[in-house]
Amino acid sequence: MSHSIFRGKWICDPRFAALVPLQVYGRELDTQSKTFKEQLKNAHPQELTNVHVLFRRSFTLAKQPGRYILRISADDYMKLKVNGCFVGQGPTPGYTFAYYYNEFDITDSLHTGSNTILAHVHYQGLINRVCMSGDLRMGLIADLIAPDGSVILSTDDTWEYAPINNYTGSRKCGYDTQFLEDYDSRIPAAAFAPAAVRQYDDIEFAPTPAVPVMIYEKLPAITEELPGGGLFLDFGQEITGTLKISASGESGTVLRILCGEETDGSPEKVRWKMRCNCVYEDTWTLKGGADTWEMYDYKAFRYVALVPAEGSASIGIGSVSAIVRHARFDDDACTLNADDKILEAVFNVCKNGVKFGTQEVYVDCPSREKGQYAGDMTVTSGSQLWLTGDPYMLEKAIREQARSARIDEGLMAVTPGSLMQEIADYSLQFPLLLLRHYHWTHDKAFLAEMLPTAEAMLDTFRRYAREDGLLDGVTSKWNLVDWPENLRDDYNFKLVRPIGSGVHNVINAFYVGCTLNIEEIKDILGIPHDNAGERLTAAFNALFLDAETGLYVDAEGSRHSSLHANMLPAFYGFVPEANRRSVGDHLVNRGVVCGVYMTYFLLRGLCRLGRHEDVYRIITSQDENSWYNMVREGATTCYEAWGKDKKWNTSLCHPWASAPIVVLIEELLSVTPDGDIGEPHLPAGIGRIQMRIPTNRGWVEVCVER
Repeated sequence: MSHSIFRGKWICDPRFAALVPLQVYGRELDTQSKTFKEQLKNAHPQELTNVHVLFRRSFTLAKQPGRYILRISADDYMKLKVNGCFVGQGPTPGYTFAYYYNEFDITDSLHTGSNTILAHVHYQGLINRVCMSGDLRMGLIADLIAPDGSVILSTDDTWEYAPINNYTGSRKCGYDTQFLEDYDSRIPAAAFAPAAVRQYDDIEFAPTPAVPVMIYEKLPAITEELPGGGLFLDFGQEITGTLKISASGESGTVLRILCGEETDGSPEKVRWKMRCNCVYEDTWTLKGGADTWEMYDYKAFRYVALVPAEGSASIGIGSVSAIVRHARFDDDACTLNADDKILEAVFNVCKNGVKFGTQEVYVDCPSREKGQYAGDMTVTSGSQLWLTGDPYMLEKAIREQARSARIDEGLMAVTPGSLMQEIADYSLQFPLLLLRHYHWTHDKAFLAEMLPTAEAMLDTFRRYAREDGLLDGVTSKWNLVDWPENLRDDYNFKLVRPIGSGVHNVINAFYVGCTLNIEEIKDILGIPHDNAGERLTAAFNALFLDAETGLYVDAEGSRHSSLHANMLPAFYGFVPEANRRSVGDHLVNRGVVCGVYMTYFLLRGLCRLGRHEDVYRIITSQDENSWYNMVREGATTCYEAWGKDKKWNTSLCHPWASAPIVVLIEELLSVTPDGDIGEPHLPAGIGRIQMRIPTNRGWVEVCVER
C-alpha cells in the first residue's frame, strides 16, 4: 500500500523485521478489559519499548539546479539531519490506515559530492493517546526526489542502523505518555550495521504530507545559582519543548534535570513532581570533560533546576536553552489591546494556551496526555482558527476523527492514538466542526465528503431512541456531561460507566443539536431531509421543560435544574420564546458552576439568548471560578480547571479553556470568518478595545470604544 507514495521500503532495527504487527484497535470496553490488556502486554516484549535507533545513508550527488525534496516518515517519530544540519522532525501521529509523512526541502543542505542523511527514530512501544505505538511497527521510510521528479535514493537494505544504547532508564510519566530520559554519555556509540527491511509492509499513507511543527531556540529569562551547586532557570512563561544543555565534569557525574510548571519551597525551587501527574526528573551522566546533550521528547514547563545528583562531583554548567515546538503560529496575527486589563490578561493566557497546546495535533494538554480529544477540539479549533486564520489543523483533525469510524461508526474520542476511548458527548459534536470548517472555507466538497460519516455516527445513537425519539441509556460510550465530576452542578442522573437506563438531558441535548446540525449541512448542500430535528426539539422540550419553573430539568422524573441542563438548549437554540428570560436568568444567577470546557456552551448559549453583557462580565469576572483567577495564580497559559487546586491533577496548559477568544471575536465584536464586522455587543464603561484579527479574506482591524 505504501508504494503508492513511497518507492522506498520500511527499514528497521533487525529485531522488528519479522514481527507480526499487534492489533491495538477496538472498542474501548474491549481494549480496556483486563484480558485484552494482559494479552497485549504479553505479546509485546518489554525489551522492545523505548527503542532509539539511528538510520544512516551516505551517497554521492552531482547536484543539479532546482529543489531536492526528502519524502520521509517514521514509526513512531524521527528527528532528521542532513550533513550534520537539523532539517526537521515528524511525522504527525496518524492511524496506520492513513499514516502521515513529511516532505522537507533539503536543497540547501546538500552539496555536490558526498552527503549523509541521518535520522534518529524513537519507538515508544506504549499504548497511549500520543501516537500509534505499542503495535511492534518500528522503522523509517524515505525517498529523495530530484528536481526533475525522479527518485534518486530510497530506503532499502543499503541503509545502515545503529542502536542508541545511551537511554538507560525505563521510567515513564503521565498516562504512559512518555519515557523519562536517563541518558548516559559514557556509553560508546554502537557501530553501524546493515538495516533490516520490515517484512510486514501494511501501512497505508494519507494522501498529502503533514505540515511539521515550528522549532526554535529560547533562552531562559532568569538564571540563578542554587545553594549547593546547580542552576535554577525561569523561561518567563509556560512553554513546550526540550532542553539543550552544555556541561563539564568528571566521568560518571550525574546531573538531575528537573522541569515543572510551578515553583515550590524545595531546595531545587521547582515543583517537578507536578500536580498534573507528571514527574519530570531526567538524568544525564557525563562522559568526562565538556559535552552537550539535547533531550528527545518534549515536555510542558516553565521552570528548570539543574542539580548534581547526591554523591556526584560538582558540575560546570555552560549554556542552557529550550528548543521550543508547536504548530505554526504567528504571535502578531491576532492581537488585543484593551483598556480593560483583565480582558487583555484573559485573552493572552488563552492565546498562549492554544499556541503551546497545538502541536502536531490539538493536544488536550502537552504534559499528562498529549492526546487529541474530539470534544476539546470544539473549543480549541475555534480559538486556533481566529489566532492564526489557518484552517489546516482543523481539517486534519476532522479527517482523523472521521477515520476513527473504521474502529466504530460512532467515532472515537481520542483521534488518533493507540489508546481507545469513547465519549458520546464528543461524537455528537462532530457536525459542529464540519460547520466551522465550512464557514471558514466555503468548501462544499469537503462538507459533502464528511456528511456520510456524520450521518453514520448519528445512526449509531438512534439505536437507543425510544418512541418519542429521545435516547435512553447510551451504554456504548461514556456520558461525560462535564469534567471534573465536582463541576457538574449536582447533575441529577447517575453517570456511571457504562450508563444505566433512563433519559437524561445533556446527552439528548447534544443528540438533538447534532440532528439539527446535520440538517443544516444538508440545507447548505441542497439535500432534502425530513426535519427530524423539529420533532426531536418538541419531544425534548415536552420532557425536560418544567412548566412551573420555566427551566429545563436534568432527567426524566427529576425536578433539579442544573446549569448544564439549561446551557445546551440555549446553545443549540431549543429554548422557546416564552422561556428565554427564565433560562437566561437561571444561567446567570447560578454562576459559573461548571468546568472550563463547558463554559464554551454556556457563553455562546447566553449570547444566543441576547445576554451579551452578562457574557462579558463572566469573561472578565474576578470570582473564584474565572479566567482571571488563573491569571491571579500566575498563569501564562490557560488551565485545565479554574484554579490549580480545583482538580486533583490539573494541567496548567489546557487549550480547552480558551472559549473567551471565540466568544469575544464572534459574539461580542460580531466579526465573521469572511471579515464582515457587525454591531458589537459590549457593555458601557469598559473603554477601548482594539483588535487585529485574521479572517479568510485577510486581516481586519476592529476598534470599539464603550
